[in-house]
Amino acid sequence: MIVLGLTGGIGMGKSTVAKMFATHGIPCFNADDAVHQLQAPGGRAIPALASAFPGTVRNGVLDRGRLRALVLGDNAAMRRLEAIMHPLVYQEETKFRTAAFRAHRRAVLLDIPLLFEAGAYRRVHRVITVSCPRDVQIARVLKRGLPLGQIESIIARQTPDAEKRRRADHIIPTGLSKFEAIRAICRIVEELRT
Repeated sequence: MIVLGLTGGIGMGKSTVAKMFATHGIPCFNADDAVHQLQAPGGRAIPALASAFPGTVRNGVLDRGRLRALVLGDNAAMRRLEAIMHPLVYQEETKFRTAAFRAHRRAVLLDIPLLFEAGAYRRVHRVITVSCPRDVQIARVLKRGLPLGQIESIIARQTPDAEKRRRADHIIPTGLSKFEAIRAICRIVEELRT
């Protein structure tokens, strides 16, 4: 089974690209979705988050905005959060990969924004980076309702786009037109068939 690692900074279009791969029959594990499930009420991460970050969990519900505000400017707090979340997300990824292997899937896609930062690139056969101009990236994230200062902090913590592109086996441009992204995906899917 070929394991593709999909990465790119916040707002680069990873989710859209992952859906495009799914239309070609390549199932996708989404690390961000796993994080949301783990942090949802009753999620496996809630007890550890409540203990590590007092005041962020009330009545079993995580205040994601409060947690984000606590960790974005504090490297030690970010490391504590990552020490809680990364192993849990990896467990979910392992379940996904095992199920795909048992289903005899030819390829799977791991949508992991922190592919390089978390060392997950070591678990994939090919790295695909989604990339667009910074102004497009910021405009997309502003539409999600995050303040510009938080967006800049998130981008600053991520591996720079140029570095991700340099380390990638494939680059999918998402800032020009949807056609360019579709064409790049079709080339990758065709390579997988040979």
